[in-house]
Amino acid sequence: METVILAVVIAVVVLGALGGLVIGSRRKKSLPPPPPAAPDITAPPAEPHVGDEAETPRDEPRRTIEEVDLPDGSAPVVVEEPPAPEIEIPEPTAGRLVRLRARLSRSQNALGKGLLTLLSREHLDDDTWEEIEDTLLTADVGVQPTTELVERLRERVKVLGTRTPEELRGLLREELLNLVGTDADRVVKTEPADRKPGIVMVVGVNGTGKTTTTGKLARVLVADGRTVVLGAADTFRAAAADQLQTWGERVGAYTVRGPEAGDPASVAFDAVKEGKEMGVDVVLIDTAGRLHTKTGLMDELGKVKRVVEKHAPLDEVLLVLDATTGQNGLVQARVFAEVVDITGIVLTKLDGTAKGGIVIAVQRELGVPVKLIGLGEGADDLAPFEPEAFVDALIGE
Repeated sequence: METVILAVVIAVVVLGALGGLVIGSRRKKSLPPPPPAAPDITAPPAEPHVGDEAETPRDEPRRTIEEVDLPDGSAPVVVEEPPAPEIEIPEPTAGRLVRLRARLSRSQNALGKGLLTLLSREHLDDDTWEEIEDTLLTADVGVQPTTELVERLRERVKVLGTRTPEELRGLLREELLNLVGTDADRVVKTEPADRKPGIVMVVGVNGTGKTTTTGKLARVLVADGRTVVLGAADTFRAAAADQLQTWGERVGAYTVRGPEAGDPASVAFDAVKEGKEMGVDVVLIDTAGRLHTKTGLMDELGKVKRVVEKHAPLDEVLLVLDATTGQNGLVQARVFAEVVDITGIVLTKLDGTAKGGIVIAVQRELGVPVKLIGLGEGADDLAPFEPEAFVDALIGE
Protein backbone atom coordinates (compact mmCIF):
# COMPACT_ATOMS: atom_id res chain seq x y z
CA MET A 1 0.00 0.00 0.00
CA GLU A 2 2.77 2.39 0.89
CA THR A 3 4.49 1.58 -2.40
CA VAL A 4 1.38 2.59 -4.36
CA ILE A 5 1.05 5.94 -2.54
CA LEU A 6 4.72 6.72 -3.12
CA ALA A 7 4.34 5.98 -6.84
CA VAL A 8 1.36 8.36 -7.09
CA VAL A 9 3.24 11.23 -5.37
CA ILE A 10 6.23 10.82 -7.67
CA ALA A 11 3.96 10.89 -10.72
CA VAL A 12 2.29 14.14 -9.57
CA VAL A 13 5.67 15.84 -8.98
CA VAL A 14 6.95 14.79 -12.41
CA LEU A 15 3.80 16.11 -14.19
CA GLY A 16 4.00 19.48 -12.33
CA ALA A 17 7.62 19.98 -13.34
CA LEU A 18 6.88 19.25 -16.98
CA GLY A 19 3.95 21.77 -16.97
CA GLY A 20 6.18 24.56 -15.55
CA LEU A 21 8.76 24.01 -18.28
CA VAL A 22 6.11 24.36 -21.02
CA ILE A 23 4.64 27.61 -19.56
CA GLY A 24 8.12 29.14 -19.08
CA SER A 25 9.07 28.43 -22.67
CA ARG A 26 5.87 30.14 -23.91
CA ARG A 27 6.56 33.28 -21.84
CA LYS A 28 10.01 33.61 -23.41
CA LYS A 29 8.40 33.93 -26.90
CA SER A 30 7.07 37.54 -27.70
CA LEU A 31 4.08 37.97 -29.94
CA PRO A 32 4.54 40.17 -33.04
CA PRO A 33 2.78 43.61 -32.89
CA PRO A 34 -0.57 43.83 -34.70
CA PRO A 35 -0.51 45.59 -38.09
CA PRO A 36 -1.47 49.29 -37.89
CA ALA A 37 -5.04 50.13 -38.86
CA ALA A 38 -5.54 52.41 -41.87
CA PRO A 39 -6.58 55.94 -40.76
CA ASP A 40 -10.14 56.99 -41.55
CA ILE A 41 -9.82 60.54 -42.90
CA THR A 42 -13.57 61.11 -42.94
CA ALA A 43 -14.06 60.35 -39.28
CA PRO A 44 -14.33 63.47 -37.04
CA PRO A 45 -11.84 63.84 -34.20
CA ALA A 46 -12.89 62.68 -30.80
CA GLU A 47 -14.64 65.28 -28.68
CA PRO A 48 -12.43 66.65 -25.90
CA HIS A 49 -13.26 65.71 -22.35
CA VAL A 50 -15.30 68.25 -20.42
CA GLY A 51 -13.03 70.46 -18.38
CA ASP A 52 -9.92 69.62 -20.47
CA GLU A 53 -8.59 73.20 -20.60
CA ALA A 54 -5.36 72.18 -22.31
CA GLU A 55 -7.17 70.81 -25.38
CA THR A 56 -9.90 73.45 -25.79
CA PRO A 57 -9.18 76.79 -24.09
CA ARG A 58 -12.36 78.77 -23.43
CA ASP A 59 -10.98 81.93 -25.01
CA GLU A 60 -10.24 80.31 -28.40
CA PRO A 61 -12.89 79.84 -31.13
CA ARG A 62 -14.19 76.36 -31.55
CA ARG A 63 -12.60 74.32 -34.40
CA THR A 64 -14.91 72.26 -36.57
CA ILE A 65 -14.49 70.13 -39.72
CA GLU A 66 -16.21 71.42 -42.82
CA GLU A 67 -18.87 69.07 -44.19
CA VAL A 68 -17.49 68.46 -47.72
CA ASP A 69 -16.61 65.44 -49.88
CA LEU A 70 -12.84 65.06 -49.43
CA PRO A 71 -10.66 63.37 -52.12
CA ASP A 72 -8.79 60.26 -51.10
CA GLY A 73 -5.74 61.00 -49.04
CA SER A 74 -6.50 64.71 -48.42
CA ALA A 75 -6.52 66.22 -44.95
CA PRO A 76 -9.75 67.44 -43.30
CA VAL A 77 -10.51 71.16 -43.74
CA VAL A 78 -10.55 72.98 -40.40
CA VAL A 79 -12.73 76.09 -40.21
CA GLU A 80 -12.41 78.70 -37.47
CA GLU A 81 -15.81 79.80 -36.20
CA PRO A 82 -15.67 83.52 -35.27
CA PRO A 83 -16.67 84.18 -31.67
CA ALA A 84 -20.09 85.74 -31.19
CA PRO A 85 -19.92 89.47 -30.34
CA GLU A 86 -20.18 90.12 -26.64
CA ILE A 87 -23.37 91.96 -25.71
CA GLU A 88 -22.70 94.90 -23.40
CA ILE A 89 -25.00 96.06 -20.61
CA PRO A 90 -25.25 99.86 -20.82
CA GLU A 91 -25.24 102.08 -17.77
CA PRO A 92 -28.75 102.95 -16.50
CA THR A 93 -29.91 106.39 -17.63
CA ALA A 94 -31.63 107.43 -14.40
CA GLY A 95 -29.65 110.33 -12.95
CA ARG A 96 -26.88 109.94 -15.52
CA LEU A 97 -26.35 113.70 -15.89
CA VAL A 98 -26.11 114.07 -12.12
CA ARG A 99 -23.33 111.45 -12.07
CA LEU A 100 -21.57 113.29 -14.91
CA ARG A 101 -21.92 116.70 -13.23
CA ALA A 102 -18.28 116.85 -12.14
CA ARG A 103 -17.12 116.39 -15.73
CA LEU A 104 -19.52 119.04 -16.94
CA SER A 105 -18.60 121.55 -14.25
CA ARG A 106 -14.85 121.31 -14.91
CA SER A 107 -15.30 122.86 -18.34
CA GLN A 108 -18.50 124.87 -17.89
CA ASN A 109 -18.32 126.68 -14.58
CA ALA A 110 -16.10 129.45 -15.95
CA LEU A 111 -19.39 131.10 -16.88
CA GLY A 112 -20.92 130.73 -13.44
CA LYS A 113 -17.76 131.68 -11.55
CA GLY A 114 -17.21 134.70 -13.79
CA LEU A 115 -20.74 135.97 -13.19
CA LEU A 116 -20.55 135.39 -9.45
CA THR A 117 -17.23 137.26 -9.25
CA LEU A 118 -18.65 140.25 -11.08
CA LEU A 119 -21.88 140.31 -9.07
CA SER A 120 -19.89 140.17 -5.82
CA ARG A 121 -18.23 143.55 -6.43
CA GLU A 122 -19.11 146.17 -3.87
CA HIS A 123 -20.19 148.69 -6.50
CA LEU A 124 -21.98 147.46 -9.61
CA ASP A 125 -21.56 150.34 -12.05
CA ASP A 126 -22.31 150.41 -15.77
CA ASP A 127 -18.87 149.08 -16.64
CA THR A 128 -19.44 146.03 -14.43
CA TRP A 129 -22.80 145.33 -16.04
CA GLU A 130 -21.16 145.55 -19.46
CA GLU A 131 -18.63 142.97 -18.31
CA ILE A 132 -21.48 140.73 -17.23
CA GLU A 133 -23.06 141.13 -20.66
CA ASP A 134 -19.76 140.29 -22.36
CA THR A 135 -19.38 137.17 -20.21
CA LEU A 136 -22.83 135.93 -21.22
CA LEU A 137 -22.30 136.69 -24.91
CA THR A 138 -18.92 134.94 -24.89
CA ALA A 139 -20.67 131.87 -23.49
CA ASP A 140 -23.03 131.89 -26.52
CA VAL A 141 -26.13 132.72 -24.49
CA GLY A 142 -27.31 134.96 -27.33
CA VAL A 143 -28.10 138.66 -27.53
CA GLN A 144 -31.77 138.64 -26.61
CA PRO A 145 -31.47 136.18 -23.68
CA THR A 146 -28.43 138.11 -22.41
CA THR A 147 -30.32 141.40 -22.44
CA GLU A 148 -33.24 139.85 -20.55
CA LEU A 149 -30.98 138.24 -17.94
CA VAL A 150 -28.97 141.41 -17.27
CA GLU A 151 -32.11 143.51 -16.87
CA ARG A 152 -33.60 141.11 -14.35
CA LEU A 153 -30.33 140.80 -12.45
CA ARG A 154 -29.91 144.59 -12.21
CA GLU A 155 -33.41 145.01 -10.86
CA ARG A 156 -33.17 142.21 -8.30
CA VAL A 157 -29.69 143.18 -7.09
CA LYS A 158 -30.88 146.74 -6.54
CA VAL A 159 -33.80 145.48 -4.44
CA LEU A 160 -31.63 142.98 -2.58
CA GLY A 161 -29.12 145.55 -1.36
CA THR A 162 -26.50 143.70 0.68
CA ARG A 163 -25.43 140.60 -1.19
CA THR A 164 -23.89 137.54 0.47
CA PRO A 165 -22.25 134.86 -1.70
CA GLU A 166 -25.08 132.47 -0.90
CA GLU A 167 -27.72 135.00 -1.91
CA LEU A 168 -25.94 135.77 -5.16
CA ARG A 169 -25.58 132.11 -6.04
CA GLY A 170 -29.27 131.49 -5.35
CA LEU A 171 -30.24 134.55 -7.38
CA LEU A 172 -28.10 133.57 -10.36
CA ARG A 173 -29.32 129.96 -10.21
CA GLU A 174 -32.95 131.06 -10.26
CA GLU A 175 -32.49 133.40 -13.24
CA LEU A 176 -30.48 130.87 -15.26
CA LEU A 177 -33.15 128.22 -14.64
CA ASN A 178 -35.76 130.67 -15.92
CA LEU A 179 -33.77 131.06 -19.13
CA VAL A 180 -33.06 127.33 -19.58
CA GLY A 181 -36.64 126.43 -18.77
CA THR A 182 -37.90 123.80 -16.35
CA ASP A 183 -41.39 123.25 -17.75
CA ALA A 184 -40.47 121.91 -21.21
CA ASP A 185 -41.15 118.28 -22.02
CA ARG A 186 -37.67 116.82 -22.55
CA VAL A 187 -38.64 113.16 -22.84
CA VAL A 188 -37.59 111.52 -26.12
CA LYS A 189 -40.88 110.23 -27.55
CA THR A 190 -40.42 106.54 -28.32
CA GLU A 191 -43.61 104.98 -26.91
CA PRO A 192 -46.66 105.82 -29.04
CA ALA A 193 -49.82 104.66 -27.31
CA ASP A 194 -51.50 103.06 -30.31
CA ARG A 195 -48.68 101.16 -32.06
CA LYS A 196 -45.17 99.78 -32.13
CA PRO A 197 -42.47 100.64 -32.91
CA GLY A 198 -41.77 104.28 -32.07
CA ILE A 199 -39.90 105.95 -34.93
CA VAL A 200 -37.08 108.45 -34.37
CA MET A 201 -35.18 110.21 -37.16
CA VAL A 202 -31.78 111.74 -36.36
CA VAL A 203 -30.57 114.64 -38.52
CA GLY A 204 -27.53 116.90 -38.48
CA VAL A 205 -24.40 117.95 -40.33
CA ASN A 206 -21.67 115.35 -40.81
CA GLY A 207 -18.98 115.92 -38.21
CA THR A 208 -21.31 116.85 -35.36
CA GLY A 209 -21.33 113.28 -34.03
CA LYS A 210 -24.69 112.38 -35.57
CA THR A 211 -24.05 108.69 -36.27
CA THR A 212 -22.24 108.23 -32.95
CA THR A 213 -25.14 109.92 -31.18
CA THR A 214 -27.59 107.54 -32.88
CA GLY A 215 -25.56 104.59 -31.60
CA LYS A 216 -25.36 106.06 -28.11
CA LEU A 217 -29.10 106.73 -28.12
CA ALA A 218 -29.61 103.04 -28.89
CA ARG A 219 -27.61 102.29 -25.73
CA VAL A 220 -29.78 104.71 -23.73
CA LEU A 221 -32.94 102.94 -24.92
CA VAL A 222 -31.52 99.44 -24.32
CA ALA A 223 -30.45 100.51 -20.83
CA ASP A 224 -34.08 101.45 -20.18
CA GLY A 225 -35.26 97.99 -21.28
CA ARG A 226 -36.26 98.80 -24.87
CA THR A 227 -35.55 96.80 -28.03
CA VAL A 228 -34.14 98.67 -31.03
CA VAL A 229 -33.63 98.42 -34.80
CA LEU A 230 -31.17 100.83 -36.43
CA GLY A 231 -31.62 102.18 -39.95
CA ALA A 232 -28.34 103.22 -41.65
CA ALA A 233 -29.87 105.74 -44.07
CA ASP A 234 -26.67 107.79 -44.34
CA THR A 235 -25.65 105.92 -47.49
CA PHE A 236 -23.42 108.68 -48.85
CA ARG A 237 -20.70 108.33 -46.22
CA ALA A 238 -18.89 105.03 -46.67
CA ALA A 239 -18.11 104.40 -43.00
CA ALA A 240 -21.48 105.47 -41.59
CA ALA A 241 -23.25 102.11 -41.98
CA ASP A 242 -20.30 100.15 -40.58
CA GLN A 243 -20.02 102.54 -37.66
CA LEU A 244 -23.72 102.31 -36.84
CA GLN A 245 -23.73 98.52 -37.14
CA THR A 246 -20.82 98.29 -34.69
CA TRP A 247 -22.75 100.35 -32.16
CA GLY A 248 -25.80 98.13 -32.64
CA GLU A 249 -23.88 94.86 -32.23
CA ARG A 250 -22.55 96.01 -28.88
CA VAL A 251 -26.03 96.12 -27.38
CA GLY A 252 -27.78 93.50 -29.52
CA ALA A 253 -29.61 95.94 -31.84
CA TYR A 254 -30.20 94.85 -35.46
CA THR A 255 -29.01 97.22 -38.21
CA VAL A 256 -30.73 97.59 -41.59
CA ARG A 257 -28.40 98.92 -44.27
CA GLY A 258 -28.30 99.28 -48.04
CA PRO A 259 -25.68 99.59 -50.77
CA GLU A 260 -23.23 102.48 -50.67
CA ALA A 261 -24.69 105.57 -52.38
CA GLY A 262 -28.07 103.82 -52.43
CA ASP A 263 -31.45 105.40 -51.79
CA PRO A 264 -31.66 106.60 -48.15
CA ALA A 265 -35.46 106.58 -48.20
CA SER A 266 -35.47 102.91 -49.20
CA VAL A 267 -33.21 102.01 -46.27
CA ALA A 268 -35.41 103.99 -43.87
CA PHE A 269 -38.54 102.28 -45.22
CA ASP A 270 -36.97 98.82 -44.83
CA ALA A 271 -35.80 99.63 -41.29
CA VAL A 272 -39.32 100.51 -40.15
CA LYS A 273 -40.75 97.48 -41.93
CA GLU A 274 -38.17 95.23 -40.25
CA GLY A 275 -38.85 96.82 -36.88
CA LYS A 276 -42.58 96.13 -37.21
CA GLU A 277 -42.02 92.52 -38.24
CA MET A 278 -39.58 91.94 -35.37
CA GLY A 279 -41.92 93.61 -32.88
CA VAL A 280 -39.24 95.94 -31.47
CA ASP A 281 -40.00 99.02 -29.39
CA VAL A 282 -38.06 101.67 -31.33
CA VAL A 283 -36.57 102.24 -34.79
CA LEU A 284 -33.75 104.81 -34.97
CA ILE A 285 -32.95 106.19 -38.44
CA ASP A 286 -29.59 107.85 -39.06
CA THR A 287 -29.73 110.22 -42.05
CA ALA A 288 -27.16 111.92 -44.28
CA GLY A 289 -25.85 115.32 -43.21
CA ARG A 290 -24.64 116.97 -46.38
CA LEU A 291 -25.15 120.71 -46.61
CA HIS A 292 -23.64 121.36 -50.05
CA THR A 293 -26.95 122.51 -51.44
CA LYS A 294 -29.90 123.44 -49.32
CA THR A 295 -32.37 122.32 -52.01
CA GLY A 296 -30.83 118.86 -52.29
CA LEU A 297 -30.93 118.41 -48.53
CA MET A 298 -34.58 119.45 -48.39
CA ASP A 299 -35.53 117.02 -51.13
CA GLU A 300 -33.63 114.14 -49.58
CA LEU A 301 -34.82 114.52 -45.98
CA GLY A 302 -38.32 115.32 -47.13
CA LYS A 303 -38.41 112.10 -49.15
CA VAL A 304 -37.14 110.05 -46.19
CA LYS A 305 -39.84 111.54 -43.99
CA ARG A 306 -42.62 110.89 -46.52
CA VAL A 307 -41.54 107.30 -47.17
CA VAL A 308 -41.24 106.46 -43.47
CA GLU A 309 -44.69 107.90 -42.79
CA LYS A 310 -46.19 105.36 -45.17
CA HIS A 311 -45.74 103.02 -42.20
CA ALA A 312 -46.51 105.43 -39.35
CA PRO A 313 -45.90 109.05 -38.30
CA LEU A 314 -42.48 110.04 -36.98
CA ASP A 315 -42.50 110.34 -33.21
CA GLU A 316 -39.28 112.37 -32.93
CA VAL A 317 -36.94 114.29 -35.22
CA LEU A 318 -33.77 114.98 -33.25
CA LEU A 319 -31.28 117.58 -34.49
CA VAL A 320 -27.67 116.91 -33.46
CA LEU A 321 -25.51 120.04 -32.98
CA ASP A 322 -21.87 120.42 -32.00
CA ALA A 323 -21.78 122.71 -28.94
CA THR A 324 -18.32 123.96 -29.86
CA THR A 325 -19.52 125.58 -33.11
CA GLY A 326 -21.46 128.32 -31.29
CA GLN A 327 -23.34 130.70 -33.55
CA ASN A 328 -22.44 128.63 -36.63
CA GLY A 329 -24.42 125.81 -35.08
CA LEU A 330 -27.45 128.10 -34.90
CA VAL A 331 -27.17 128.71 -38.65
CA GLN A 332 -27.18 124.95 -39.23
CA ALA A 333 -30.16 124.61 -36.90
CA ARG A 334 -32.17 127.12 -38.91
CA VAL A 335 -31.48 125.26 -42.17
CA PHE A 336 -32.60 121.90 -40.78
CA ALA A 337 -35.64 123.44 -39.11
CA GLU A 338 -36.76 124.60 -42.56
CA VAL A 339 -36.36 121.08 -43.95
CA VAL A 340 -38.10 118.99 -41.30
CA ASP A 341 -40.09 119.65 -38.16
CA ILE A 342 -37.47 119.42 -35.39
CA THR A 343 -38.92 118.13 -32.11
CA GLY A 344 -35.79 118.01 -29.96
CA ILE A 345 -32.10 118.94 -29.87
CA VAL A 346 -29.04 116.87 -28.99
CA LEU A 347 -25.96 118.92 -28.06
CA THR A 348 -22.69 117.01 -28.41
CA LYS A 349 -19.19 117.88 -27.15
CA LEU A 350 -20.64 119.98 -24.36
CA ASP A 351 -17.79 118.85 -22.09
CA GLY A 352 -15.14 120.42 -24.32
CA THR A 353 -16.31 124.02 -24.26
CA ALA A 354 -16.96 126.78 -21.74
CA LYS A 355 -19.85 127.99 -23.90
CA GLY A 356 -22.71 126.32 -22.10
CA GLY A 357 -24.98 129.20 -22.99
CA ILE A 358 -25.60 127.55 -26.37
CA VAL A 359 -28.29 125.52 -24.58
CA ILE A 360 -30.26 128.73 -24.01
CA ALA A 361 -29.57 130.19 -27.45
CA VAL A 362 -30.55 127.16 -29.52
CA GLN A 363 -33.77 126.61 -27.57
CA ARG A 364 -34.69 130.25 -28.10
CA GLU A 365 -33.79 130.05 -31.80
CA LEU A 366 -35.81 126.91 -32.62
CA GLY A 367 -38.47 126.96 -29.93
CA VAL A 368 -37.82 123.29 -29.11
CA PRO A 369 -36.10 121.85 -26.02
CA VAL A 370 -32.65 120.34 -25.63
CA LYS A 371 -33.42 116.72 -24.79
CA LEU A 372 -30.00 115.04 -24.73
CA ILE A 373 -26.43 116.23 -24.24
CA GLY A 374 -23.12 114.51 -24.99
CA LEU A 375 -20.44 114.87 -22.34
CA GLY A 376 -17.49 112.95 -23.75
CA GLU A 377 -16.19 110.16 -25.93
CA GLY A 378 -17.38 107.29 -23.70
CA ALA A 379 -20.15 104.99 -24.88
CA ASP A 380 -22.43 106.01 -21.99
CA ASP A 381 -21.68 109.75 -22.00
CA LEU A 382 -24.97 110.68 -23.67
CA ALA A 383 -27.33 111.88 -20.95
CA PRO A 384 -30.92 113.11 -20.76
CA PHE A 385 -30.81 116.87 -20.23
CA GLU A 386 -31.79 117.92 -16.71
CA PRO A 387 -31.99 121.72 -16.27
CA GLU A 388 -31.30 121.77 -12.52
CA ALA A 389 -28.23 119.55 -12.78
CA PHE A 390 -26.97 121.59 -15.73
CA VAL A 391 -27.31 124.97 -13.99
CA ASP A 392 -25.75 123.61 -10.80
CA ALA A 393 -22.76 122.51 -12.87
CA LEU A 394 -22.55 125.99 -14.45
CA ILE A 395 -22.37 127.94 -11.20
CA GLY A 396 -20.46 125.34 -9.18
CA GLU A 397 -21.02 124.35 -5.58
